Amino acid sequence: MKIFAVGRNYVAHIEELNNERPDEPVIFSKPETAIIKDGKPFYYPAISNDVHFEVEIVLKICKNGKNIDARFASRYYDEIGLGIDFTARDVQTKLKTKGLPWDLAKGFDGSAPVSAFYPKEHFGDLNALDFSLIQNGEVKQQGNTSLMLFSFDNIVSFVSKYFTLKKGDLLFTGTPKGVGPVTIGDKLEGFITDKKLLDVEIK
Repeated sequence: MKIFAVGRNYVAHIEELNNERPDEPVIFSKPETAIIKDGKPFYYPAISNDVHFEVEIVLKICKNGKNIDARFASRYYDEIGLGIDFTARDVQTKLKTKGLPWDLAKGFDGSAPVSAFYPKEHFGDLNALDFSLIQNGEVKQQGNTSLMLFSFDNIVSFVSKYFTLKKGDLLFTGTPKGVGPVTIGDKLEGFITDKKLLDVEIK
């Protein structure tokens, strides 16, 4: 299983981190060891003092594909879920300053909690889908997929030009504004519309 993620896909998030708006999707990957499933806790890593949450809609690839045309990309994912792209912001800042890849900041163990996945038909219009993250009872992130720079189909098509997508691969599709730090003892809850999909405790 491969895990791909899109950076800088919501304008407000780009602005809050003072990043440059991209002309094409910014893609990075996480290893399989980043995945946390079944509501298991996230253990704060020793490699960072500034881990941030980034809630994202996640696509699950349902069949193999290469060089997929965007017009047909929706045929290659049939389920969606919710995930958190935990980011070691201090590590990322250091790497970016030196012009180095983000792998250490994005791919560490446990950095990708994911929910159960559900048929995409359950959620109505995927191009206008509300999702959110609550930290300790307070809403921190609220997004809508209509605000993405690059749509689900465009992301699938773009990634497939470089990597053969296989059944079971996951695509994190970007985070809205409101990202912030976590501390031990925090509780994070993630929602698509009004359905709670994620419940993550920080230990």
